[in-house]
Amino acid sequence: MDERPTPESGLRIGRAAFLGTVAAGLAGIAIAPRLDRFWTRASEALLSDGGWRIYSVASPMPRFDPEVYRLSIGGAVRRPADLGWDEVAALPAERQVSDFHCVTGWSVQDVRWRGVRGTALSALVEPLPEARYVTFASMEEPYTDQLTLEQFHLPDVLLATHMDDAPLSREHGAPLRLVVPAMYGYKSVKWVRAISFDTEPHTGYWEARGYSTDAWVGDSNGL
Repeated sequence: MDERPTPESGLRIGRAAFLGTVAAGLAGIAIAPRLDRFWTRASEALLSDGGWRIYSVASPMPRFDPEVYRLSIGGAVRRPADLGWDEVAALPAERQVSDFHCVTGWSVQDVRWRGVRGTALSALVEPLPEARYVTFASMEEPYTDQLTLEQFHLPDVLLATHMDDAPLSREHGAPLRLVVPAMYGYKSVKWVRAISFDTEPHTGYWEARGYSTDAWVGDSNGL
């Protein structure tokens, strides 16, 4: 019988067995993407919470420590700020109820948010006339995204600290997340650690992967 070389285990493999092993390996490669999608869907289902699906781009998800957390606000502003968590929590807060829409097709209705308006943060740091954009950096590196200054000043845009009458959970972006109800959820950066008022546009994490820069609900398909 035509024999293949003896593997390190010392067991000789016949030609038929060898070909069968190769075929099985190729089949495994072929179905791997489908299995990956299956387990992704399964993990989403396990992580669902009140209709939410929890996404992240890095593992593990960031963990909030109020003793060391800092929010940096800078760029083209007159009064840059570097705030500890107590200072962030003391900023004037407002409440709103709005829907949340994911570009993948699911929504959560009537989410109760509490947080700081974009206009209030702008009043704190006083953007310079040349500031045209606002960039948000997450503790979940390398996730960033950007709004225009006009979008940041929309009346329902928040830097949220609470959701549904409780402080944000780790999965939902504790301690601070952007909320932009008129846009799909990939614009609502979680775990915000830095905000920069910029003069030039910046390509966000998902935009660099082909998603729309302006993610208006109903007027953008994300990709």
